[in-house]
Amino acid sequence: MKTSFTWFVVSLVAVALLAGTAVADDSAKIKQLEKKVEKAESHALKDRINFTGDYRFQIHTLEYEFPTYYDGIHMQSLMVNSLFAVGGGFVSMPSTPAEAATFVDDVNDAIAGNYADYLYFAHGLTFAGLQEMLAGFTPEQQQGLMALLQPNTLREGYKTRNHALYTNRLRLNINARVAKNITFTGRLSMYKTWGDATGVHVFNGQSNSFIIDGNSSSVPNGDFLRVERAYFTWTDLFHAPLYLSVGRRPSTNGPPMHYRHDEKRGGSPLATLIDFQFDGITVGWNITDWNTLRLCYGLGYESQYANGVVTENPLDDAIFFGINWDLYDTEQMFIQTTLARGFDVTDGFNGLVVLPDNPVTGQPVGAPLVMRFTPSANLGDIDLAGLLVTRRDGPLDYFGSINYMKSHPNNVTTPFGGLFSDPFSTPVSQDATMWYVGARYNFNQEKTKFGLEYNHGSKYWFNFTPAQDDIIAPKTNTRGDVWEGYLTHRIYRRFIVKLAYINYNYKYSGSGWQLGEPKELEPASGDIPMTAYPTYTNAWAVTLGLTARF
Repeated sequence: MKTSFTWFVVSLVAVALLAGTAVADDSAKIKQLEKKVEKAESHALKDRINFTGDYRFQIHTLEYEFPTYYDGIHMQSLMVNSLFAVGGGFVSMPSTPAEAATFVDDVNDAIAGNYADYLYFAHGLTFAGLQEMLAGFTPEQQQGLMALLQPNTLREGYKTRNHALYTNRLRLNINARVAKNITFTGRLSMYKTWGDATGVHVFNGQSNSFIIDGNSSSVPNGDFLRVERAYFTWTDLFHAPLYLSVGRRPSTNGPPMHYRHDEKRGGSPLATLIDFQFDGITVGWNITDWNTLRLCYGLGYESQYANGVVTENPLDDAIFFGINWDLYDTEQMFIQTTLARGFDVTDGFNGLVVLPDNPVTGQPVGAPLVMRFTPSANLGDIDLAGLLVTRRDGPLDYFGSINYMKSHPNNVTTPFGGLFSDPFSTPVSQDATMWYVGARYNFNQEKTKFGLEYNHGSKYWFNFTPAQDDIIAPKTNTRGDVWEGYLTHRIYRRFIVKLAYINYNYKYSGSGWQLGEPKELEPASGDIPMTAYPTYTNAWAVTLGLTARF
């Protein structure tokens, strides 16, 4: 009996041990399965989002040459002062050379003796009020006043050089598959000069000294990431080769600007016409493997939200509508046309800036205050059209582009002018052209590339390219000539060094602006132009950069 009981106990213990071993084995297997599931889930999550990017360091040497000119802002100041003194009865218009010689001094004395009245006058002065006051003078009297004041606004030409300007640029690309036929694309960008992260520039008359929605990620301004792109693309709509894309558009660094950066095509529209960050919608039709048609809509200026009190008669929104058509797209040849219209274009876009002078009175603001600029008028419509042809023959890439602009102005002007007209003149329709050619030779098994480019813009040439990646100014908006030569070399596949030289020869003022009548900067007659701000006649930059792509 004892023997049987003993065997029974031994058997129970053995069974328990075997069961425990089995449970332990099952537990280990479960833990291994859990780890595999966690690993698979982790991979699935990571596979949903793909991050890439690049960091670029550049050092620039810059030189600017300014011609002798009459200072238009100072002229505005003298005119306002004179209207106060003459209109208030403190000073009379001169009738003799002796009175003319002391007129400005007499006006200043009148202001000093009646300063409280002057402050009240200047504080309440609007551009409409200024126009009304000038309308009380005959054209002959207006011309006489201008001739009287003009000698006091003369500014001698000069050169200046920045021997070493350093910049950092970081771009983070985000790509994700949302569904079988829906993807998300985004890009975050940081771009700054060494030693400055304020995010706001002092306005100097150049288009890239004004931070707006269209260039906030493309002009050096601060050490913060901005959303340059964020959009979804929904393909195979209605089981057809159609797609819908909505969001902050891929509208910068389009063809042919990518050649000079040794990058792939970065944007949809021709960069000779549109290199501008904006929010919008694209409907595309992949007609064939080599032919794609896109209808594009964008908003450049929202007139009410965030612009203070909603008025009874607000400005119209500035919108863009265009066609980007890749007529022929293969590895050897690419042909694209862009047709676009800017509707209800305003006198600028919402942005942050430090204005050194009041544009109405011409008086110094008095302190470097950051201001939110808000447009004051719809100036009219602008049509743009361009055609680009690029080819690859052996180791040689080359391209040619012809572009056209036509304005349709409203009869309105602002302190900075109307659509291609000065503040106190009547705008009329203008047209202009720009052509752009370039070539790039690839050698050393595509590691080394040498390129040469040239573009020329006529007197009234204008395009929407504030986001173009040029440290001096967007080169394709130049009213004049630009030469550029560059050499890129891939030290490693994703580590690139670039040496470049660019030279701008400006013929007319106002490059990059739709405001004001362009002035010939060095006319053959020897006449001295009047411009609101100093304007380059010549500028050049030598740039050395290193780019790490990851």
